[in-house]
Amino acid sequence: MSESKLHKDIFVALAAIAWADGKLDPDEADAIVRAAVDEGLSLEEIGEIEAATKEKVDLGVIDKTGLSKEDRLFVYAVACWIANLDGQVTKEEGEALAKLGERLGVPERPRGSAEAIARKVAEMPEGDRPARYDLAAVRRIIGERLREAQAARAGS
Repeated sequence: MSESKLHKDIFVALAAIAWADGKLDPDEADAIVRAAVDEGLSLEEIGEIEAATKEKVDLGVIDKTGLSKEDRLFVYAVACWIANLDGQVTKEEGEALAKLGERLGVPERPRGSAEAIARKVAEMPEGDRPARYDLAAVRRIIGERLREAQAARAGS
């Protein structure tokens, strides 16, 4: 598991993904705030993130400094899950996800893998609801897959 702490701006970016279809539903807001709480952000930072779930925000600049490959894939996977919470990904949400992937520096193929991991965890019993979605499992699976890929490259 990555030791770096995700910055508040990452969660504001997740709110922008959720706002991409013009509305942010309560489940999406809960998911974003829960992810920030799980990450251990301060109450002040969580307050700022909650504000971003109440008023539309745009996908701003994302500072990748200090984010590992695992962190970037995790953020993208969580964004995919949030975009799917209402059962559909609109054209606008798809475009916002593509923009997020670009800003995070995640190539197309790993984006598909991250999205598949997010979907796999959401398919667990009641796993698609914010209170039960296993964010730690998403991060763990991404880390395992990265290590497997590195080992395979080293063995070639």
